[in-house]
Amino acid sequence: MTVSPCSAKFSISNQELYQFLVKNRAYCVNNSCTKIASIALEIDLVDPLLVFQKLAISNQLNFYWENPSKHEAIAAIDAVKKLKVEGKERFYNAEKFVKYNLSTIINFCNVNHLFSKPLFFCSFSFFDTIIQQNYPFYPATIFLPKWQISRKDKRCILTANILINKYLNIESFLQNLWQKITDINNFNNLKYDFVTLDDSRPQFIKNSITKPSKFKLSVLSALKDIRKGHYSKIVLADALKIQSSIPLDLFKSLNNLRQLHPNCCIFSTSNGKGQNFIGASPETLIAIRNQKLITDALAGSAARGKTTEEDAKNANLLLNNEKERHEHSLVIDFITQKLIALGLLPQVSTPRLRQLSNIQHLWTPIIAKAPRNVHPLQIVAHLHPTPAMAGVSPEVACKEIRRYENFERGLYAAPLGWIDSEGNCEFVVGIRSALIDTSTKSSLLYAGAGIVPGSDPEKEFAEIQLKLQALLEALV
Repeated sequence: MTVSPCSAKFSISNQELYQFLVKNRAYCVNNSCTKIASIALEIDLVDPLLVFQKLAISNQLNFYWENPSKHEAIAAIDAVKKLKVEGKERFYNAEKFVKYNLSTIINFCNVNHLFSKPLFFCSFSFFDTIIQQNYPFYPATIFLPKWQISRKDKRCILTANILINKYLNIESFLQNLWQKITDINNFNNLKYDFVTLDDSRPQFIKNSITKPSKFKLSVLSALKDIRKGHYSKIVLADALKIQSSIPLDLFKSLNNLRQLHPNCCIFSTSNGKGQNFIGASPETLIAIRNQKLITDALAGSAARGKTTEEDAKNANLLLNNEKERHEHSLVIDFITQKLIALGLLPQVSTPRLRQLSNIQHLWTPIIAKAPRNVHPLQIVAHLHPTPAMAGVSPEVACKEIRRYENFERGLYAAPLGWIDSEGNCEFVVGIRSALIDTSTKSSLLYAGAGIVPGSDPEKEFAEIQLKLQALLEALV
């Protein structure tokens, strides 16, 4: 075997890795089976977004995930295993898929790092079926990437996942692995290809999917249903279609999002056909680290002020607004009841403000201990959709949403995230989001507002426009 190591440290790992692969390939040959080797190696510090830009290909499944405030970022490129499924059992089928593939994984890892274990990346649609025929994403997509570059604080990990069977050419794989490490290290000497926020932007045409008058009439109709007791809250969304003079630059948009929204989770998931769903979500559906579960109750909104005095006034009005606090309490009650039904004991803190660049929300973090016998996807299935994204009751509200909205929600307002082999995970709700189609130079931007007793159609429409404008400024 001749493999050129990129460092003395890698040379030692390389010999160990060679023996590891030889041993496990022999096992697979003798037992007529296939395993997955998950190989985690520490590499030089690099920006995963830069790696994502250089290595991601449009005809492959890809996933990008970044929490700027936590100094965490992950680029997942191509798939060694994948599942696309729809229907009411999609969360259960996703869970079975993850469990089965984990049972076939053998780990080669000599580093202690949060992201050193194999990660499965997941995206779910709001509804369990898609009724718009040309919508580009499945109701559920789960995959284990071939290549994963993860950063936590000042450390980076390259994870390679590969099928081990009689067809595996170990020497060829190791050469490919070494070349990937070399390429990634060389990226540190390159500049970003995308332009910055201060550079010129493409020309574009905006068209609302829903006419303003129709949206306001929908709010009035929903308020009548609320007064009749059909439901107590419903979330109505709108979509803005953007037609650009040139295709939007996915990587530029992601870079813009992380600059403008450092306190949000920046995400992008591709379907392998040229479409990407991206956004900057302020809302964590669940995050589990070492069995500690955190979820956000995020509902009730107000604009940021143009001055310090105006900002403080808006914040105080939000904290003391009966309508907004009622909307917020509906979300808290729903989440706690769902967690209790799973055997968890949620702890609820006092509502506070979650202040973003152009909007602020009532926010209550809820924590609980996640038992080992409850899979993260079971919790996701129980929590989706929350009243913050659908209404109360969610089942009734969802039926009405289909009637009121004349577009496919798809991945909007739905769970996206990752799961590892230890039960750690992070899922956000896909809001402040957009569907980008580079082949047609078009994009759909999504935003919604919660309708409860006391809602004003004009104010709810203005809130949605505020969210859409902030997203548009980041994308282009």
